[in-house]
Amino acid sequence: MSDRPRFLSIDAGQTGIRALLRGEGAAEETFEFAGIRTDTDLIPQLVDVVTRVAGASGASIHTVSAGISGFTYSPADADGLRAATGALGVREVCLAHDSVTSYLGALGDGLGAVIAVGTGVVTLAVGEFAVTRIDGWGNLIGDAGSGYWIGRAALDAVMRDYDGRGPRSALTDAVREDFPDLETAYLELQGDPGRVSRIAAYSRHVTALAPTDAVAAAICVAAAAELVLSVAAGLRRVGEGSGESPVVCGLGGVLRAPEINLPFEQGLRALWPAIDIRSPMASALEGAALLPRLARQSALRDRVAVSASSIAD
Repeated sequence: MSDRPRFLSIDAGQTGIRALLRGEGAAEETFEFAGIRTDTDLIPQLVDVVTRVAGASGASIHTVSAGISGFTYSPADADGLRAATGALGVREVCLAHDSVTSYLGALGDGLGAVIAVGTGVVTLAVGEFAVTRIDGWGNLIGDAGSGYWIGRAALDAVMRDYDGRGPRSALTDAVREDFPDLETAYLELQGDPGRVSRIAAYSRHVTALAPTDAVAAAICVAAAAELVLSVAAGLRRVGEGSGESPVVCGLGGVLRAPEINLPFEQGLRALWPAIDIRSPMASALEGAALLPRLARQSALRDRVAVSASSIAD
């Protein structure tokens, strides 16, 4: 391995894991892996990512900083990852929930709310004296308005169409392409370890059909309303909702669909006509790279698990 220390940033989402390897005087290298599984231990999955990056690059990795879907603050996890990757040169580990790294990438250390909407969804709101997380509770009990939520709503609508409980929808034909026998769909999905991402993928059919299908359009409007609710709750809980123009940034593939983004922004402007809706300054991956340099006085500092050792260790 190269003796020159490198710095590895990781954005570990359910749809996919992205990694960026940097070092002074070295070319940047990017890597992509299958999504993080939140229904099993996270740290072994990160160990695998670090090991594969080190093997592919031949680099000695000094610092690992990661934003992780499903991560709960735990210094022990940071210690565990550092111990498991010490042979690869790792001396410092900074771990946070991906809402933190999404926020840092989007707004830096500014005040406001960032909502990241992909397979799952989470909102992080930061005020002068408080930080709060809204939703991001996973597909079983949360993630309202997410790609999974939309896909699940689509499948529900299809089965209602199929058995007569609901109106006809073009979504049914789209789902039949994968499940010619709709009555067996639930059995196949239940047995699929990748069912969360697979169900979330149906959100693309929903947004594509929304302009011509009333059922799909209604799902989009309902999803946007859930996202507005999350942002509004976050801003109010940290004291940023009382101003005329709170700062909000929306991220993720779901919000790239105008069928979701338009009613989302309209809903926010109905609450705050002068709301400041911004484009992100950078990505969640860039936000992960900022974790080791986060100021001690930052309101987000307490949400970052850090483990560090000296070279002598």
